[in-house]
Amino acid sequence: MNTSVTNEDAIAATKLWLEKAVIGLNLCPFAKGVHVKGQIRYFVSAAQTPEELLVDVQRELEVLAEASREKIDTILLIHPHVLTDFLDYNDFLEVVDALLEEIDLAGELQVASMHPQYQFADTELDDITNFTNRSPYPTLHLIREDSIDEAVASFPEAETIFEKNIETMRKLGHEGWNALGLAEVQKHNIDPALDK
Repeated sequence: MNTSVTNEDAIAATKLWLEKAVIGLNLCPFAKGVHVKGQIRYFVSAAQTPEELLVDVQRELEVLAEASREKIDTILLIHPHVLTDFLDYNDFLEVVDALLEEIDLAGELQVASMHPQYQFADTELDDITNFTNRSPYPTLHLIREDSIDEAVASFPEAETIFEKNIETMRKLGHEGWNALGLAEVQKHNIDPALDK
């Protein structure tokens, strides 16, 4: 686990990844608008345990639910010190979904997953397609359902985004990904042996 990262480092690395990969490669056509308008809240959790993280998740879900969309449209909750192992992180997503139900925000908000070790089912760890969801640090993306609905309505063939991203990553390859200058930040976070 990476205990040396500062909040400033985590946010800077995440913004760089967002600009160069998510927006730069157009992996999410909806990201540029909220980024340019400053409607993304970046929150770095100091949590050291899943239980502590869940407290932060609930608070940030409530912040998003109560804020105006003009002020905060989405939140990137970065948690560098906990759930650095992808399988543990993946299991935690079920806990987050249960929390959404418990606090009556299911259907209003949802949580998307991004992680330095992200791995789609039936892929090898180093498969380039996994990099569509490989953020510098473990991150929970808190999203408004109505923002998704509006974005999908304004984007023709939104259902093809996933396939286009896979195609983009395969054309880019590992060499192209490394050329983005993001590998140095991810190198420390991507090796499962470093979690031991």
